[in-house]
Amino acid sequence: MRGINIMIRKRLTSVFFLAGLIFVILIGRLAWIQFVQGEELKDKAEEVRMRDVPVDARRGSIIDRNGNELVTSISVDSIYAIPNHIKDPRQTARDLSAILEMEEDKLYSKLTKKASFEWIKRKVDFEVSQKVKDLEITGIKTVEENERYYLNDTLASHVLGFTGIDNQGLLGLEKSFDEELKGTPGRIVVEHDAMGREAPGALHEYQKPVPGQNLILTLDETIQYFAERELDNVVRNYDPKLAVAIVMNPKTGEILAMANRPTFNPNSWTEAPKEVWDRNPAIWYNYEPGSTFKIITASTALEVGAVRPQDEFDDPGYIKVADRNIRCWKAGGHGHQTFEEVVQNSCNPGFIEVGLDLGIERFYKYIKAYGFGQPTDINLPGEARGIMIPQKQATNLNIATMAIGQSIAVSPIQLITGVSAAVNGGNLMKPYLVKEITDAEGKTVKEFKPEVRRKVISEETSQEVRTLLEKVVSQGTGRNAFVEGYRVGGKTGTAQVVGNGGYVQGRYVASFAGFAPANDPQVAILVMIAEPKGGVYFGGLIAAPVFQGIARDTLRYLRIPETPGLEKPKQPWEAEQTRFDVDVPNVTNFPVEEAEKTLKSSGLQVQTSGEGNIVYGQTPKAGAVVKNGTTVILHLQASINDKKGNKQVTVPDLSGLTIKETANLLEDIGLYLVPAGTGLAAGQSVPPGRKVVEGTRVEVKFRPPGEQKPDSGVNNQNAT
Repeated sequence: MRGINIMIRKRLTSVFFLAGLIFVILIGRLAWIQFVQGEELKDKAEEVRMRDVPVDARRGSIIDRNGNELVTSISVDSIYAIPNHIKDPRQTARDLSAILEMEEDKLYSKLTKKASFEWIKRKVDFEVSQKVKDLEITGIKTVEENERYYLNDTLASHVLGFTGIDNQGLLGLEKSFDEELKGTPGRIVVEHDAMGREAPGALHEYQKPVPGQNLILTLDETIQYFAERELDNVVRNYDPKLAVAIVMNPKTGEILAMANRPTFNPNSWTEAPKEVWDRNPAIWYNYEPGSTFKIITASTALEVGAVRPQDEFDDPGYIKVADRNIRCWKAGGHGHQTFEEVVQNSCNPGFIEVGLDLGIERFYKYIKAYGFGQPTDINLPGEARGIMIPQKQATNLNIATMAIGQSIAVSPIQLITGVSAAVNGGNLMKPYLVKEITDAEGKTVKEFKPEVRRKVISEETSQEVRTLLEKVVSQGTGRNAFVEGYRVGGKTGTAQVVGNGGYVQGRYVASFAGFAPANDPQVAILVMIAEPKGGVYFGGLIAAPVFQGIARDTLRYLRIPETPGLEKPKQPWEAEQTRFDVDVPNVTNFPVEEAEKTLKSSGLQVQTSGEGNIVYGQTPKAGAVVKNGTTVILHLQASINDKKGNKQVTVPDLSGLTIKETANLLEDIGLYLVPAGTGLAAGQSVPPGRKVVEGTRVEVKFRPPGEQKPDSGVNNQNAT
């Protein structure tokens, strides 16, 4: 009996010991959870029941110098999901896919993520947002965000830039001043129960967003419009690779307009080719400036006393430097002339002689003082430095060519800044685009003032430069830049494009750098047109008139007083055009726009005859050898109606076209292709020139190129 009691006591002791051990373990675990994991578990618990919804800060506006809003932010809805609150993700994805125009599987993957918040689609229009709200799907919510809106579409697009989906600046001023513009986002925190419903007496927390600051620009919306209007005319007439116009206040460095072509719409920038929006040609494009750089050469020589306006020169049509003859643009040269006439005539030998008198050390000193070879530090991303031969490697031949704007590459913003210094009294100004930054209430946060980088030349020298350049417009190569009622000065420029280790035949950069009024410059304007087509490429012929159009309207808009009694140049300036032979390309059957581009790229002029979108004949014929600048008449495809009222079209000659080209051409005029074989077109069921009813099927036989007849196919054209 006693043994049984002892056994019971032992068992009780073991039970109490085990219970005590378990109690100690539980207390320890509780202490571990409470004191070690407490904060972490608290955060996880809050994450489960709290929903954190971001509140977008309103991005600051961008405004022109006169208070005209250029860029603003508008309210739009964005769609988000709380995945663990969605009862039927597959059905929800199916319901939303049609409304949001998204793939059902992509939506489903978003709705089934292990997350407390997931964006579905950002910044949708009002109708889409309302349709989503009408579905009343648990776990699908909308939140108000801001979307960037550019009020004038393409106006100043490269300057303003654009933003990404999260309102972050990606280009232009939007990128340079992103920190100032973006503001500070807020958030809304709301407590929910396990079913995703807002809990009774729920905790609400609202952190108010701080709106971004506003940019007040130096740009003038109206002057920007003048510049872009003139560039549009250039594009229509000459179809250049690039065109740039910059209008600057030469005394302050304020940019009044900066325009580029081609351009894009920042509201839909993703639809434009990357090469159009990726870089701003006004600050990025490096090119040999040609004769516009002679302003720098002349001002430097006048400043150091290497030349005076009445010094005499002889131009036989060329000058020999080292082992090379450098020719004047005018055959036979300009003969005996003063330096004043050298500037008026843009005489290469005269400027080369002046450059050689300056020497390497003095010339480089002033080129660097004018800011070439280094960025201007304008408030835009992606600025180029320009390209200069290192001074230690420079030779007399380099100085000779640099004196006339070759062997040195500059950006448009560098050149207009340097020219402004030459005519404003000698001060190199820092160019800038932003006058001030204001807060949401309009109070000034930061102000930008004109900044003088350095004194380059004296006021007296600058006065001489202005006088010389005024005569370039009134009597010399810049006569096409004359603005009635205003004293205008400036310099033309024509330079060949550099490529593949040398100059590319037939490709030029035409430019004009000018200012007005000449006695007291209020505006300086640079026009640069890269690789114009049509055989006309001299700066005095195509860039100077653009300057005239911008300057005329800008001066009147700014109400700058006119000078009465100014004598208009007796006749426009016309250069001696280089004439060369051109093989007329075959553009028969081409759409008219493509035909015009092809002919202009070969240095030919274009005139159309008739109506329609397709070329069915041309004069002169393909293969004819003519001089550049010759006009080719395009006879356009015209449709007519037969007696029954059916629309008729003329069947084109399809010989030598590929299947794709044939199909596109026939489709453009309303006919259908029935192909047979592969290769190039070698026969067609309806002969060229016959009129058929729109919708007719044309059977075309295709053969490999080796089986074509010698005279079939599209004629080759020589590059010029």
